[in-house]
Amino acid sequence: MSTLIQRLAILNSHPEVLGKSLRGIEKEGLRVDSHGSLSRRPHPAALGSALTHPRITTDYSEALLELITGTHTNVDSLMAELDEVHRVVATTLSDELMWNHSMPAHLPADNEIPIGWYGTSNTGMIKHVYRRGLAERYGRTMQCIAGLHYNFSFDESLWELLNLPQATAQDRRSAGYISLIRNFTRYSWLLMYLFGASPALSKEFLRGKTGDLLELDQQTMYLPHATSLRMSDLGYQNKAQSGLKLCYNDLKTFLSRLYDAVTTPWPDYEAIGTHRNGEWIQLNTNVLQIENEFYSSIRPKRTTGPCERPITALAERGIQYIEVRCLDIDPTQATGISAQTARFVDAFLLFCALQESPPFADSGWCSESTSNFATVVKKGRQPGLMLSRLGREISLKQWADELLDEIARCAETLDQTLGEKSYRNSVLAQREKVADAARTPSAQFLEQLTSHKVSFHDWTLEQSRVHALKLKQAGLSPAELAATQAQATQSLMEQQQIEASDQESFDDYVARFHKALKKPV
Repeated sequence: MSTLIQRLAILNSHPEVLGKSLRGIEKEGLRVDSHGSLSRRPHPAALGSALTHPRITTDYSEALLELITGTHTNVDSLMAELDEVHRVVATTLSDELMWNHSMPAHLPADNEIPIGWYGTSNTGMIKHVYRRGLAERYGRTMQCIAGLHYNFSFDESLWELLNLPQATAQDRRSAGYISLIRNFTRYSWLLMYLFGASPALSKEFLRGKTGDLLELDQQTMYLPHATSLRMSDLGYQNKAQSGLKLCYNDLKTFLSRLYDAVTTPWPDYEAIGTHRNGEWIQLNTNVLQIENEFYSSIRPKRTTGPCERPITALAERGIQYIEVRCLDIDPTQATGISAQTARFVDAFLLFCALQESPPFADSGWCSESTSNFATVVKKGRQPGLMLSRLGREISLKQWADELLDEIARCAETLDQTLGEKSYRNSVLAQREKVADAARTPSAQFLEQLTSHKVSFHDWTLEQSRVHALKLKQAGLSPAELAATQAQATQSLMEQQQIEASDQESFDDYVARFHKALKKPV
């Protein structure tokens, strides 16, 4: 009997455990004008403070909204809150709308893209300066790509039931999540095939660097078999990050390598410096300014306190949850994701947690998995595509079918323990995509562009308008409106209080922020 089957049997005999799992979503989207051009306006005051609002903030750009749900024990309530916060935005924006695709709308010149502003407090300024540093290192254009992050945690009792060998509950939990991350790294190419929805993009976005992309029309570039150009290199390379190979064999080594990255200077960044004309332009000249600068498809996470660094929090208290970062925004859904997709991700993560997960041999970094992922994002729908599994070629279709067989077992357990039927249906829907690549979101998106003879930009703008109209028509109930206005007002007051309470200079605050980083032991 396989490890997966044995562990599922344990969970079937403890049906309460999976019902305590938590999931939440962070969904990004650019504010654009009626012509689909990036908004130059500040973050709307009616949406509250981007610094302190618990559900509505901004990511890189002042125009890049980030909508955040709370944590939920089931998908239906998660989707209900995600829908509500989208209705809040749609009804608040008057002559603007939220761009509903991962690849950006029409952007101004790179240096004219507005960087997120969070007020004059030290906590607000450190967020702004970090983004200035990203602009110096990668350019502003690339930072306008949007995604959907899926946060997930299992109840503590799961790791106890799996009888992991670590000595303490904290160590067992962290080891369990690291094991999950290894399997996610092995198999996340499947998510890109099934849910990648960015096979094309606006030619303007590339700033003349078309790389190996082909022309679909005068305004649109694409790759014929791509699934997610968002997750490809798009012809842009960053030498500092490309050399990072973090270890996913154990949390201690992972944190040690991440610590080295945030404390080791990089010559090109040293040449830029931290100040220009007396102003901060990056937090430091290291390979990474802070931990979150490391771009990865999944992250181990732990809630941090004031001025606490993620490395320190993870080292002291272990992994609390994982953040899945590779999902494209689904342009067919007003909220960017369907309940069916969310349920499949749940089943996929359960599979990754329960499946045998041997350590990576290559110093904790799996180059084979990295190669498979890169292949699928650029040519995942290519007929007869072959991937590499343990050094041997295997067709994407065969491997996907085998994985779906195992994920289906997890879906059955979720349905049985949660009293649902939707999880098994979410797997069945993915089988159709494996059987026929034309059913994948990426293929469907290209088909819409070609059949309607319309550019990426014009099609996405029209779909974004349709979604915005539906959300506005649904509106907010009186109770929702009152709560929304109170939340926005409260967040603005909190920002003012933070700004009024600052007692140290920004230079001193940055020094204290860096000093808070402790080397993992």
